[in-house]
Amino acid sequence: MKTISICPICHKRIPAEIYEEDNKVYIKKVCEEHGEFKDLYWGDSKYYKRALKYWFDGKIKVYNTKSKNGCPFDCGLCPNHKTTTILANIDVTNRCNLNCPICFANANKTGKVYEPSFEEIKKMMEVLRNELPPTPAIQFAGGEPTVRDDLIDLIKLAREMGFLQVQIATNGIKLKNLNYVKKLKEADLSTIYLQFDGVSENPYIKARGKNLLPIKEKVIENCRKADFKSVVLVPTLVKEVNDNEVGDIIEYAIKNSDVVRGINFQPVSFTGRIEEEKRLKWRITIPDFVKLVEEQTDFLDKDDFYPVPSVAKLSLLASKLLGEDKPILSCHPCCGVATYLIISNNKIIPITKIIDFDGFLEEVDKLIDKIEGSKISKVLIKGELLKDLIKYIDLKKLGDIGYKKIAELIINILRGDYKALVKFHHNVVMVGCMHFMDPYNFDIQRVSRCAIHYALPDGKIIPFCSFNTLYREEYEEKYSMPIEEWKNAKRN
Repeated sequence: MKTISICPICHKRIPAEIYEEDNKVYIKKVCEEHGEFKDLYWGDSKYYKRALKYWFDGKIKVYNTKSKNGCPFDCGLCPNHKTTTILANIDVTNRCNLNCPICFANANKTGKVYEPSFEEIKKMMEVLRNELPPTPAIQFAGGEPTVRDDLIDLIKLAREMGFLQVQIATNGIKLKNLNYVKKLKEADLSTIYLQFDGVSENPYIKARGKNLLPIKEKVIENCRKADFKSVVLVPTLVKEVNDNEVGDIIEYAIKNSDVVRGINFQPVSFTGRIEEEKRLKWRITIPDFVKLVEEQTDFLDKDDFYPVPSVAKLSLLASKLLGEDKPILSCHPCCGVATYLIISNNKIIPITKIIDFDGFLEEVDKLIDKIEGSKISKVLIKGELLKDLIKYIDLKKLGDIGYKKIAELIINILRGDYKALVKFHHNVVMVGCMHFMDPYNFDIQRVSRCAIHYALPDGKIIPFCSFNTLYREEYEEKYSMPIEEWKNAKRN
Protein backbone atom coordinates (compact mmCIF):
# COMPACT_ATOMS: atom_id res chain seq x y z
CA MET A 1 0.00 0.00 0.00
CA LYS A 2 1.35 3.41 -0.98
CA THR A 3 1.10 6.30 1.43
CA ILE A 4 2.89 9.51 2.43
CA SER A 5 5.14 9.84 5.46
CA ILE A 6 7.83 12.23 6.66
CA CYS A 7 11.58 12.00 6.97
CA PRO A 8 12.42 11.46 10.66
CA ILE A 9 15.36 13.87 10.34
CA CYS A 10 14.24 16.81 8.17
CA HIS A 11 10.46 16.19 8.39
CA LYS A 12 9.90 16.61 4.65
CA ARG A 13 6.92 14.82 3.07
CA ILE A 14 8.17 11.66 1.35
CA PRO A 15 6.49 8.66 -0.33
CA ALA A 16 6.24 5.54 1.80
CA GLU A 17 5.18 1.96 1.34
CA ILE A 18 3.33 -0.23 3.81
CA TYR A 19 4.08 -3.86 3.04
CA GLU A 20 4.02 -7.40 4.45
CA GLU A 21 7.16 -9.29 5.41
CA ASP A 22 7.55 -12.39 7.59
CA ASN A 23 3.90 -12.19 8.71
CA LYS A 24 4.39 -8.62 9.92
CA VAL A 25 3.63 -5.23 8.40
CA TYR A 26 6.39 -2.67 7.87
CA ILE A 27 6.62 0.91 6.62
CA LYS A 28 9.55 1.88 4.41
CA LYS A 29 10.52 5.27 3.00
CA VAL A 30 13.49 7.02 1.42
CA CYS A 31 14.59 10.61 1.92
CA GLU A 32 16.93 11.86 -0.83
CA GLU A 33 19.06 13.62 1.76
CA HIS A 34 18.94 11.27 4.77
CA GLY A 35 18.51 7.83 3.26
CA GLU A 36 16.16 4.88 3.85
CA PHE A 37 14.11 4.24 6.97
CA LYS A 38 12.26 1.05 7.86
CA ASP A 39 10.05 0.49 10.87
CA LEU A 40 7.53 -2.01 12.19
CA TYR A 41 4.00 -0.80 11.46
CA TRP A 42 1.93 -3.70 12.84
CA GLY A 43 3.34 -6.87 14.40
CA ASP A 44 0.84 -9.28 12.78
CA SER A 45 -0.17 -9.09 9.10
CA LYS A 46 -3.32 -11.22 9.51
CA TYR A 47 -4.48 -9.01 12.37
CA TYR A 48 -3.75 -5.98 10.19
CA LYS A 49 -6.00 -7.28 7.41
CA ARG A 50 -8.74 -8.01 9.94
CA ALA A 51 -8.48 -4.46 11.29
CA LEU A 52 -8.79 -2.89 7.84
CA LYS A 53 -12.24 -4.46 7.42
CA TYR A 54 -13.55 -1.80 9.81
CA TRP A 55 -12.27 1.14 7.75
CA PHE A 56 -14.77 4.02 7.86
CA ASP A 57 -14.30 7.40 6.21
CA GLY A 58 -15.98 10.25 8.00
CA LYS A 59 -16.06 13.92 7.11
CA ILE A 60 -15.86 17.29 8.81
CA LYS A 61 -17.87 20.44 8.21
CA VAL A 62 -15.87 23.14 10.00
CA TYR A 63 -12.39 24.06 8.75
CA ASN A 64 -9.91 26.40 10.42
CA THR A 65 -7.22 26.23 7.71
CA LYS A 66 -6.98 25.67 3.94
CA SER A 67 -5.35 22.84 2.01
CA LYS A 68 -2.11 24.29 0.65
CA ASN A 69 1.07 22.41 1.57
CA GLY A 70 -0.41 18.94 2.02
CA CYS A 71 -0.98 16.86 5.13
CA PRO A 72 0.43 17.19 7.81
CA PHE A 73 1.44 20.80 7.10
CA ASP A 74 -2.02 22.35 6.78
CA CYS A 75 -3.23 21.68 10.32
CA GLY A 76 -5.91 22.42 11.18
CA LEU A 77 -8.40 21.23 10.84
CA CYS A 78 -8.08 21.41 7.06
CA PRO A 79 -10.55 20.13 4.41
CA ASN A 80 -8.47 16.96 3.95
CA HIS A 81 -9.24 15.83 7.50
CA LYS A 82 -11.88 13.12 7.82
CA THR A 83 -12.80 12.95 11.51
CA THR A 84 -14.20 15.62 13.81
CA THR A 85 -12.66 16.18 17.22
CA ILE A 86 -13.86 13.36 19.48
CA LEU A 87 -11.44 14.12 22.32
CA ALA A 88 -9.64 17.46 22.56
CA ASN A 89 -6.41 17.88 24.49
CA ILE A 90 -5.53 21.24 25.93
CA ASP A 91 -2.09 21.49 27.48
CA VAL A 92 -2.82 23.93 30.28
CA THR A 93 0.86 24.04 31.28
CA ASN A 94 4.16 22.36 30.53
CA ARG A 95 5.20 22.64 34.16
CA CYS A 96 5.33 19.38 36.07
CA ASN A 97 6.08 18.05 39.54
CA LEU A 98 7.97 15.12 37.97
CA ASN A 99 10.81 14.91 35.45
CA CYS A 100 10.13 11.74 33.43
CA PRO A 101 12.44 10.84 30.54
CA ILE A 102 9.58 9.49 28.38
CA CYS A 103 7.34 12.57 28.54
CA PHE A 104 6.22 14.69 25.56
CA ALA A 105 6.70 18.02 27.33
CA ASN A 106 8.45 19.43 30.36
CA ALA A 107 9.38 22.98 31.29
CA ASN A 108 12.42 21.65 33.15
CA LYS A 109 13.86 20.42 29.85
CA THR A 110 12.95 23.38 27.64
CA GLY A 111 13.79 26.07 30.16
CA LYS A 112 10.56 27.82 29.24
CA VAL A 113 7.01 27.84 30.57
CA TYR A 114 4.07 27.27 28.24
CA GLU A 115 0.93 28.16 30.15
CA PRO A 116 -2.05 29.69 28.32
CA SER A 117 -4.18 32.09 30.33
CA PHE A 118 -7.68 31.25 31.51
CA GLU A 119 -9.15 33.45 28.76
CA GLU A 120 -6.97 31.84 26.08
CA ILE A 121 -8.14 28.40 27.16
CA LYS A 122 -11.75 29.60 27.10
CA LYS A 123 -11.29 30.71 23.48
CA MET A 124 -9.79 27.31 22.58
CA MET A 125 -12.84 25.61 24.07
CA GLU A 126 -15.14 27.91 22.10
CA VAL A 127 -13.45 26.79 18.87
CA LEU A 128 -14.03 23.17 19.85
CA ARG A 129 -17.68 23.71 20.68
CA ASN A 130 -18.18 25.46 17.32
CA GLU A 131 -17.30 22.30 15.43
CA LEU A 132 -20.18 20.35 13.86
CA PRO A 133 -20.99 18.29 15.78
CA PRO A 134 -19.52 20.11 18.81
CA THR A 135 -16.54 18.41 20.43
CA PRO A 136 -18.02 16.15 23.15
CA ALA A 137 -14.94 15.45 25.29
CA ILE A 138 -12.03 17.50 26.55
CA GLN A 139 -8.91 16.56 28.47
CA PHE A 140 -6.80 19.04 30.39
CA ALA A 141 -3.22 17.83 30.13
CA GLY A 142 0.35 19.11 30.22
CA GLY A 143 2.83 18.90 31.81
CA GLU A 144 0.88 18.26 34.95
CA PRO A 145 -2.46 20.11 34.91
CA THR A 146 -2.93 19.98 38.67
CA VAL A 147 -0.05 22.42 39.23
CA ARG A 148 -2.38 25.16 37.91
CA ASP A 149 -4.28 26.97 40.66
CA ASP A 150 -7.31 27.54 38.42
CA LEU A 151 -7.78 23.96 37.17
CA ILE A 152 -11.01 23.54 39.16
CA ASP A 153 -12.41 26.68 37.50
CA LEU A 154 -11.42 25.37 34.07
CA ILE A 155 -13.29 22.14 34.75
CA LYS A 156 -16.39 24.08 35.79
CA LEU A 157 -16.14 26.26 32.69
CA ALA A 158 -15.89 23.21 30.42
CA ARG A 159 -19.08 21.85 31.96
CA GLU A 160 -20.84 25.17 31.53
CA MET A 161 -19.84 25.21 27.86
CA GLY A 162 -21.50 21.86 27.26
CA PHE A 163 -18.65 19.36 27.13
CA LEU A 164 -20.17 15.97 27.97
CA GLN A 165 -16.88 14.46 29.15
CA VAL A 166 -14.27 16.50 31.05
CA GLN A 167 -11.03 14.75 31.95
CA ILE A 168 -7.63 15.49 33.46
CA ALA A 169 -4.46 13.58 32.61
CA THR A 170 -2.42 13.42 35.79
CA ASN A 171 0.46 11.68 37.53
CA GLY A 172 -1.68 11.72 40.68
CA ILE A 173 0.76 13.44 43.03
CA LYS A 174 -1.65 16.21 44.01
CA LEU A 175 -4.50 13.69 44.28
CA LYS A 176 -2.84 12.25 47.39
CA ASN A 177 -4.82 15.03 49.04
CA LEU A 178 -8.34 13.69 49.63
CA ASN A 179 -9.81 17.20 49.80
CA TYR A 180 -8.45 17.95 46.33
CA VAL A 181 -10.14 14.82 44.93
CA LYS A 182 -13.38 15.97 46.55
CA LYS A 183 -13.00 19.36 44.88
CA LEU A 184 -12.55 17.65 41.49
CA LYS A 185 -15.76 15.73 42.05
CA GLU A 186 -17.63 18.84 43.18
CA ALA A 187 -16.48 20.59 39.99
CA ASP A 188 -18.15 17.73 38.07
CA LEU A 189 -14.98 16.25 36.60
CA SER A 190 -15.90 13.19 34.54
CA THR A 191 -12.73 11.12 34.51
CA ILE A 192 -9.23 11.02 35.94
CA TYR A 193 -6.71 9.72 33.39
CA LEU A 194 -4.13 8.38 35.83
CA GLN A 195 -0.56 7.69 34.71
CA PHE A 196 -0.13 4.08 35.84
CA ASP A 197 2.87 2.11 34.58
CA GLY A 198 2.60 -1.08 36.62
CA VAL A 199 1.78 -2.88 39.84
CA SER A 200 5.37 -3.17 41.09
CA GLU A 201 7.97 -0.52 41.84
CA ASN A 202 10.26 -1.55 38.97
CA PRO A 203 8.48 0.21 36.04
CA TYR A 204 8.30 3.48 37.95
CA ILE A 205 11.96 3.46 38.93
CA LYS A 206 12.99 2.76 35.31
CA ALA A 207 10.54 5.12 33.54
CA ARG A 208 9.91 7.84 36.14
CA GLY A 209 13.05 7.79 38.27
CA LYS A 210 11.28 6.92 41.53
CA ASN A 211 8.76 4.45 42.93
CA LEU A 212 5.39 6.09 42.39
CA LEU A 213 3.23 3.00 42.97
CA PRO A 214 2.24 4.02 46.53
CA ILE A 215 1.01 7.35 45.13
CA LYS A 216 -1.12 5.58 42.50
CA GLU A 217 -2.64 3.31 45.14
CA LYS A 218 -3.33 6.32 47.35
CA VAL A 219 -5.17 8.03 44.47
CA ILE A 220 -7.39 4.96 43.97
CA GLU A 221 -8.07 4.87 47.72
CA ASN A 222 -8.93 8.59 47.79
CA CYS A 223 -11.26 8.25 44.80
CA ARG A 224 -13.06 5.47 46.63
CA LYS A 225 -13.39 7.60 49.77
CA ALA A 226 -14.63 10.57 47.73
CA ASP A 227 -17.05 8.36 45.81
CA PHE A 228 -15.38 9.36 42.55
CA LYS A 229 -16.02 6.38 40.29
CA SER A 230 -14.32 7.11 37.00
CA VAL A 231 -10.58 6.48 36.81
CA VAL A 232 -8.82 5.31 33.66
CA LEU A 233 -5.37 3.79 34.15
CA VAL A 234 -2.88 4.93 31.49
CA PRO A 235 0.27 2.79 31.26
CA THR A 236 3.02 3.89 28.89
CA LEU A 237 4.07 0.49 27.55
CA VAL A 238 7.83 0.01 27.17
CA LYS A 239 9.69 -3.21 26.38
CA GLU A 240 11.83 -4.51 29.23
CA VAL A 241 10.18 -1.99 31.56
CA ASN A 242 6.56 -3.05 32.03
CA ASP A 243 5.57 -5.32 29.13
CA ASN A 244 5.59 -8.21 31.61
CA GLU A 245 2.93 -6.50 33.78
CA VAL A 246 0.13 -6.08 31.22
CA GLY A 247 -1.95 -8.89 32.68
CA ASP A 248 -1.32 -7.72 36.24
CA ILE A 249 -2.47 -4.19 35.36
CA ILE A 250 -5.70 -5.62 33.92
CA GLU A 251 -6.23 -7.70 37.07
CA TYR A 252 -5.62 -4.60 39.18
CA ALA A 253 -8.29 -2.71 37.25
CA ILE A 254 -10.78 -5.56 37.70
CA LYS A 255 -10.04 -5.73 41.42
CA ASN A 256 -10.73 -2.00 41.67
CA SER A 257 -13.61 -1.86 39.19
CA ASP A 258 -15.77 0.07 41.65
CA VAL A 259 -13.48 3.02 40.86
CA VAL A 260 -11.53 2.06 37.72
CA ARG A 261 -13.53 2.25 34.51
CA GLY A 262 -10.82 1.27 32.07
CA ILE A 263 -7.21 0.99 31.00
CA ASN A 264 -5.71 2.78 28.02
CA PHE A 265 -2.34 1.21 27.23
CA GLN A 266 -0.06 3.48 25.19
CA PRO A 267 3.04 1.95 23.56
CA VAL A 268 5.98 4.33 23.81
CA SER A 269 6.74 6.62 20.86
CA PHE A 270 10.31 7.22 19.70
CA THR A 271 10.52 11.00 19.48
CA GLY A 272 14.33 11.26 19.42
CA ARG A 273 16.82 9.95 16.87
CA ILE A 274 17.21 6.21 17.35
CA GLU A 275 18.87 3.46 15.34
CA GLU A 276 16.73 1.05 13.30
CA GLU A 277 18.01 -2.01 15.17
CA LYS A 278 16.93 -0.58 18.52
CA ARG A 279 13.58 0.61 17.18
CA LEU A 280 12.72 -2.79 15.77
CA LYS A 281 13.76 -4.39 19.06
CA TRP A 282 11.82 -2.02 21.33
CA ARG A 283 8.82 -1.21 19.15
CA ILE A 284 5.52 -2.43 20.58
CA THR A 285 2.63 -2.33 18.12
CA ILE A 286 -1.03 -3.04 18.85
CA PRO A 287 -0.84 -6.73 17.81
CA ASP A 288 2.20 -7.10 20.11
CA PHE A 289 0.13 -5.63 22.95
CA VAL A 290 -2.74 -8.03 22.21
CA LYS A 291 -0.31 -10.96 22.25
CA LEU A 292 0.93 -9.85 25.68
CA VAL A 293 -2.69 -9.78 26.88
CA GLU A 294 -3.28 -13.30 25.57
CA GLU A 295 -0.14 -14.61 27.26
CA GLN A 296 -0.75 -12.89 30.60
CA THR A 297 -4.51 -13.41 31.11
CA ASP A 298 -6.74 -16.46 30.88
CA PHE A 299 -9.93 -14.66 29.80
CA LEU A 300 -8.89 -12.46 26.85
CA ASP A 301 -7.67 -13.26 23.34
CA LYS A 302 -6.99 -11.27 20.19
CA ASP A 303 -10.47 -11.79 18.76
CA ASP A 304 -11.94 -9.92 21.75
CA PHE A 305 -10.33 -6.66 20.59
CA TYR A 306 -11.92 -4.55 17.87
CA PRO A 307 -10.51 -1.47 16.12
CA VAL A 308 -11.97 1.83 17.31
CA PRO A 309 -13.81 2.59 14.03
CA SER A 310 -15.77 -0.67 14.34
CA VAL A 311 -18.36 1.32 16.33
CA ALA A 312 -18.62 4.10 13.73
CA LYS A 313 -21.74 2.61 12.15
CA LEU A 314 -23.52 2.59 15.51
CA SER A 315 -22.93 6.33 15.77
CA LEU A 316 -24.05 6.81 12.18
CA LEU A 317 -27.27 4.92 12.93
CA ALA A 318 -27.85 7.05 16.02
CA SER A 319 -27.34 10.20 13.95
CA LYS A 320 -29.94 9.09 11.44
CA LEU A 321 -32.45 7.99 14.05
CA LEU A 322 -32.13 11.21 16.04
CA GLY A 323 -31.97 13.48 13.03
CA GLU A 324 -28.80 15.23 14.23
CA ASP A 325 -25.08 14.75 13.71
CA LYS A 326 -23.37 12.68 16.39
CA PRO A 327 -19.58 12.35 16.79
CA ILE A 328 -18.41 9.39 14.73
CA LEU A 329 -15.23 7.47 15.59
CA SER A 330 -13.94 7.26 12.03
CA CYS A 331 -10.25 7.14 12.93
CA HIS A 332 -7.83 4.76 11.19
CA PRO A 333 -8.23 1.08 12.19
CA CYS A 334 -4.55 0.94 13.19
CA CYS A 335 -4.85 3.77 15.72
CA GLY A 336 -6.43 1.77 18.52
CA VAL A 337 -8.32 -1.30 19.68
CA ALA A 338 -10.53 -1.98 22.67
CA THR A 339 -12.87 -4.41 24.35
CA TYR A 340 -15.13 -4.43 27.40
CA LEU A 341 -15.00 -6.81 30.33
CA ILE A 342 -18.36 -7.41 31.97
CA ILE A 343 -18.01 -8.24 35.66
CA SER A 344 -21.08 -10.09 36.87
CA ASN A 345 -21.63 -12.71 39.59
CA ASN A 346 -17.86 -13.02 40.15
CA LYS A 347 -17.36 -13.76 36.47
CA ILE A 348 -15.19 -11.83 34.02
CA ILE A 349 -16.61 -12.04 30.51
CA PRO A 350 -15.37 -10.10 27.48
CA ILE A 351 -18.37 -8.56 25.76
CA THR A 352 -17.31 -10.22 22.50
CA LYS A 353 -17.67 -13.65 24.11
CA ILE A 354 -21.39 -13.18 24.55
CA ILE A 355 -22.37 -10.94 21.65
CA ASP A 356 -21.85 -11.58 17.95
CA PHE A 357 -20.54 -8.12 17.21
CA ASP A 358 -19.98 -8.63 13.49
CA GLY A 359 -23.48 -10.04 13.09
CA PHE A 360 -24.88 -7.09 14.96
CA LEU A 361 -22.99 -4.66 12.72
CA GLU A 362 -24.48 -6.34 9.66
CA GLU A 363 -27.92 -5.73 11.17
CA VAL A 364 -27.01 -2.08 11.75
CA ASP A 365 -25.99 -1.79 8.08
CA LYS A 366 -29.40 -3.07 7.00
CA LEU A 367 -31.18 -0.59 9.26
CA ILE A 368 -29.11 2.31 7.92
CA ASP A 369 -30.09 1.29 4.40
CA LYS A 370 -33.76 1.16 5.42
CA ILE A 371 -33.61 4.67 6.86
CA GLU A 372 -31.91 6.07 3.79
CA GLY A 373 -34.44 4.33 1.58
CA SER A 374 -37.35 5.53 3.75
CA LYS A 375 -38.68 1.97 3.81
CA ILE A 376 -39.56 2.01 7.49
CA SER A 377 -40.16 4.64 10.18
CA LYS A 378 -37.46 5.46 12.73
CA VAL A 379 -39.73 4.37 15.56
CA LEU A 380 -40.16 0.94 14.02
CA ILE A 381 -36.45 0.67 13.35
CA LYS A 382 -35.67 1.23 17.05
CA GLY A 383 -38.13 -1.48 17.98
CA GLU A 384 -36.81 -3.81 15.28
CA LEU A 385 -33.24 -3.48 16.46
CA LEU A 386 -34.16 -4.19 20.07
CA LYS A 387 -36.30 -7.14 19.02
CA ASP A 388 -33.42 -8.63 17.05
CA LEU A 389 -30.81 -7.93 19.73
CA ILE A 390 -31.38 -11.24 21.46
CA LYS A 391 -30.22 -13.09 18.33
CA TYR A 392 -26.71 -11.85 18.88
CA ILE A 393 -26.39 -12.61 22.60
CA ASP A 394 -25.37 -15.91 24.13
CA LEU A 395 -27.70 -15.88 27.14
CA LYS A 396 -26.15 -19.04 28.58
CA LYS A 397 -22.98 -17.12 29.41
CA LEU A 398 -24.77 -14.24 31.11
CA GLY A 399 -26.82 -13.63 34.17
CA ASP A 400 -29.64 -11.08 34.07
CA ILE A 401 -27.29 -8.26 35.05
CA GLY A 402 -25.03 -8.81 32.05
CA TYR A 403 -27.89 -9.08 29.58
CA LYS A 404 -29.52 -5.92 30.90
CA LYS A 405 -26.24 -4.03 30.63
CA ILE A 406 -25.80 -4.88 26.97
CA ALA A 407 -29.44 -4.12 26.19
CA GLU A 408 -29.03 -0.78 28.00
CA LEU A 409 -25.92 -0.01 25.98
CA ILE A 410 -27.65 -0.48 22.62
CA ILE A 411 -30.82 1.34 23.66
CA ASN A 412 -28.88 4.31 24.96
CA ILE A 413 -26.72 4.57 21.85
CA LEU A 414 -29.93 4.82 19.85
CA ARG A 415 -31.31 7.43 22.22
CA GLY A 416 -28.10 9.41 22.32
CA ASP A 417 -28.36 9.27 26.13
CA TYR A 418 -24.86 10.10 27.38
CA LYS A 419 -25.65 9.86 31.10
CA ALA A 420 -27.06 6.38 30.67
CA LEU A 421 -23.93 5.37 28.77
CA VAL A 422 -21.85 6.50 31.74
CA LYS A 423 -24.01 4.32 33.99
CA PHE A 424 -23.31 1.33 31.72
CA HIS A 425 -19.63 1.54 32.62
CA HIS A 426 -20.25 0.68 36.25
CA ASN A 427 -18.86 -2.83 36.87
CA VAL A 428 -17.60 -2.85 33.29
CA VAL A 429 -13.90 -2.41 32.55
CA MET A 430 -12.71 -1.15 29.18
CA VAL A 431 -9.33 -2.52 28.04
CA GLY A 432 -7.86 -0.54 25.18
CA CYS A 433 -4.63 0.34 23.43
CA MET A 434 -3.87 3.54 21.53
CA HIS A 435 -0.62 3.58 19.56
CA PHE A 436 0.46 7.14 18.84
CA MET A 437 2.86 7.68 15.95
CA ASP A 438 6.36 9.14 15.83
CA PRO A 439 8.50 10.30 12.86
CA TYR A 440 9.53 6.74 12.01
CA ASN A 441 6.10 5.09 11.61
CA PHE A 442 4.28 8.31 10.58
CA ASP A 443 1.45 7.64 8.11
CA ILE A 444 -0.61 10.44 6.53
CA GLN A 445 -3.60 8.11 6.19
CA ARG A 446 -3.73 7.81 9.97
CA VAL A 447 -3.15 11.52 10.58
CA SER A 448 -6.01 12.57 8.30
CA ARG A 449 -8.41 10.36 10.26
CA CYS A 450 -7.19 11.28 13.75
CA ALA A 451 -9.96 11.79 16.33
CA ILE A 452 -7.79 13.08 19.20
CA HIS A 453 -6.74 16.68 18.63
CA TYR A 454 -4.90 19.49 20.37
CA ALA A 455 -6.56 22.89 20.68
CA LEU A 456 -4.01 25.73 20.41
CA PRO A 457 -3.95 29.44 21.36
CA ASP A 458 -4.13 30.61 17.71
CA GLY A 459 -7.43 28.81 17.14
CA LYS A 460 -5.97 25.85 15.27
CA ILE A 461 -6.95 22.25 15.96
CA ILE A 462 -4.08 19.83 15.31
CA PRO A 463 -4.14 15.99 15.32
CA PHE A 464 -2.36 14.43 18.28
CA CYS A 465 0.48 12.70 16.40
CA SER A 466 1.13 15.69 14.14
CA PHE A 467 1.33 18.02 17.11
CA ASN A 468 3.76 15.93 19.16
CA THR A 469 5.88 15.02 16.13
CA LEU A 470 5.96 18.32 14.23
CA TYR A 471 4.31 21.24 15.98
CA ARG A 472 4.90 21.08 19.73
CA GLU A 473 8.32 22.74 19.72
CA GLU A 474 7.08 25.51 17.41
CA TYR A 475 4.05 26.33 19.57
CA GLU A 476 5.91 26.16 22.85
CA GLU A 477 8.58 28.45 21.44
CA LYS A 478 5.98 30.95 20.19
CA TYR A 479 3.76 31.00 23.29
CA SER A 480 6.30 30.35 26.07
CA MET A 481 8.48 32.55 28.23
CA PRO A 482 11.71 31.79 30.14
CA ILE A 483 11.10 30.26 33.54
CA GLU A 484 12.56 33.21 35.45
CA GLU A 485 10.50 35.69 33.44
CA TRP A 486 7.38 33.61 34.15
CA LYS A 487 8.19 33.54 37.88
CA ASN A 488 8.62 37.31 37.94
CA ALA A 489 5.33 37.78 36.11
CA LYS A 490 3.58 35.56 38.68
CA ARG A 491 5.07 37.54 41.55
CA ASN A 492 3.75 40.77 40.06
